Amino acid sequence: MGALKKVFIVGPGYIGWNVLELLVAENYTVSGLVRRKEHAEGIENSGGIAVYGDINDHDLIVRNVLENDIVIHTASADHLPSVEAVLDGIKQRTAANLSTIFIHTSGSNVVGDSSYGATETSKVYTDSTPDEIDTLSDSAFHRKIDLAIIRASKELDDKAKLAIMIPTEIYGLNKSHKRQSIRIPTITRFALTHGFAGYVGKGLAVESQIHVMDLARAYIVLLHHMERSSAVEFVQNPYFFCENGKEFSWKEAAEQVGKALKERALIKDETPREFSREDWEELFGEYTGLIMGSNCRCRAARLKELGWEAKEMGIWESFVQEGLPEILKEENTARVGLW
Repeated sequence: MGALKKVFIVGPGYIGWNVLELLVAENYTVSGLVRRKEHAEGIENSGGIAVYGDINDHDLIVRNVLENDIVIHTASADHLPSVEAVLDGIKQRTAANLSTIFIHTSGSNVVGDSSYGATETSKVYTDSTPDEIDTLSDSAFHRKIDLAIIRASKELDDKAKLAIMIPTEIYGLNKSHKRQSIRIPTITRFALTHGFAGYVGKGLAVESQIHVMDLARAYIVLLHHMERSSAVEFVQNPYFFCENGKEFSWKEAAEQVGKALKERALIKDETPREFSREDWEELFGEYTGLIMGSNCRCRAARLKELGWEAKEMGIWESFVQEGLPEILKEENTARVGLW
């Protein structure tokens, strides 16, 4: 059945490029929305079809949704216009009696508790209890976009299948792409500049985690499930967390970054310390406390029930073996002296 399916990926970058390659390997015809020639060449070398454009181009996205049976959005968890364009395209397909599968990528900060690193919570969310997720604040991270999809799913009912993938802290890389996640590399680059690895508050907030390659495989498992399942399931529960069963605190993250840099003589003192409010400006600005100080504990019950399992190395092994070497190449830290 895969050979008969056409897929359009909005933003085939850190996550989506890996998904594209897995789909191509299963004989799907896959196109991806890209902005740059270099990226387009990479997508084409991976067997995909590059569509030049911008995620703000509503008409372009609608046209490509109309031409594809499956849409996967991995560009941003917070870009409402591109999601609205996808939904508009799906509604037009529905009017033409064409079925569509749509997987949108949200993020686990949607369940974040805004503790600013002060405490570790015992609260753990699971995707097998959608009612609990439905009670999240409309102002939570990513929630505005998630709610737009949920409303559309209810409106479309059994005419389309819409799901929301919710990754936890993503780490790791595909060595062919050399693309990285954001938060831990940001801590690392800050440490290389200032001589210490830091954390928000007391650093006690806890995150679940997932390797990007395990996440990419999760999209394929979810897609195959959606292909053979009734739309009713996803109207009732669109949520799919993705995590590998392991967690870390943000203080632990700073400790691991500091240790790795000290071992390479790139900082003098590996002891982590709290970021000051002034430091936030070099991190994520006013959102630093939420992005790096919230408890986001999740369980991927539904994916595991489908037979998916995490197989890649853990977050700190990956940081030392995969992530840090690439960061050091980028930063040209071979010439950086001791702090």
